[in-house]
Amino acid sequence: MMGMASQVMLDQYYMRMALSLAARGTGCVSPNPRVGCVLVRDGHVVGKGFHQCCGGPHAEVEALVRAGESARNSTAYVTLEPCSHYGKTPPCAPRLVEAGIARVVIGTDDPNPEVNGKGIALLREAGVEVVRGVLETECRWMNRGFFRVMTLGRPWITVKAAASLDGTIALTNGESRWITGAASRRAGHLLRSEHDAILTGKGTILADDPELSVRAVSGFSPRVVVLDSALEIPPHAKVLRRPGAILACTEKAPVSRERALCDGGAEVLRLPAINGRVDLVSLFSELARRGILSVLVEAGGEVVASCFREKLADHVSLFLAPRIMGVGKRVSGSLHFTTMEGLFSLEAVTIRTVGNDHWLEGRPACSPAL
Repeated sequence: MMGMASQVMLDQYYMRMALSLAARGTGCVSPNPRVGCVLVRDGHVVGKGFHQCCGGPHAEVEALVRAGESARNSTAYVTLEPCSHYGKTPPCAPRLVEAGIARVVIGTDDPNPEVNGKGIALLREAGVEVVRGVLETECRWMNRGFFRVMTLGRPWITVKAAASLDGTIALTNGESRWITGAASRRAGHLLRSEHDAILTGKGTILADDPELSVRAVSGFSPRVVVLDSALEIPPHAKVLRRPGAILACTEKAPVSRERALCDGGAEVLRLPAINGRVDLVSLFSELARRGILSVLVEAGGEVVASCFREKLADHVSLFLAPRIMGVGKRVSGSLHFTTMEGLFSLEAVTIRTVGNDHWLEGRPACSPAL
């Protein structure tokens, strides 16, 4: 008979396999979560699946189809609690019961109120053994954006910047190409591909006219969201060629400008203002309602400062070049503190070498736990 420690290790092994499958849905499944499923019988994988696109079969169904009759009396490893309600597809928990699954190992419960605990209850009522919380931290991280939307009504927000050692992101004349090396830029493109949307300010568009697309790595380009209170960016801006571009402005923005920008295919989103600028809390709530689960903030110092000041950042990704740039535009804009106790602090910090640069990541202490 297998010992408890051996079973725990096996469960973790197959859950990691399910997590790797779930990651394949990146950029394709929002507003749904990324989910992977592995079916194991007598020590052999008999079926695998992951959620490939919004509206398509869920991971459990994909795995069951591949396993066929071999699914009976097997163990299902699923990164997220199987659903129990009808959405765009039928529920998965009953399908597992019908297929004769003997045991279901779940990474984390589903925060969706329509599911939370109900899928687990359905399985147990049918006599299926259920194990919960295997690699729970990793499974929640996989769907951090989904959890944020379900619990806080806003996306997961990552602030990304490239800066010198003294915190400068551009010279006083606006020049910033290139502070970091090619390896850091590739890593930055990878970050873009992992988010549903990329947020920038009008200043970045007016200064550089960037595409803000994924080019240096394989992956999907996120939707572009531009903060432009008065709709000042030109209709020929490169970001407006991208499908699904959103321009966030205030109610005072000229209607004539809105028409010109909408003719180019952009969506103009009029939102409340705070001190003449778009209210970020309202913006992120609207983005969540549009199915956007994660946002990468890649903007100037004032937008970054607003995210920090309003305690909206969930993760910080900072590429630091071994350079001193002196006086210039700062990564944190005009952010100002009067006491050391009030400083914006990062926890769980990791630092990696990327080319000749350092990639620092951390979780803001003010970010709610997953």
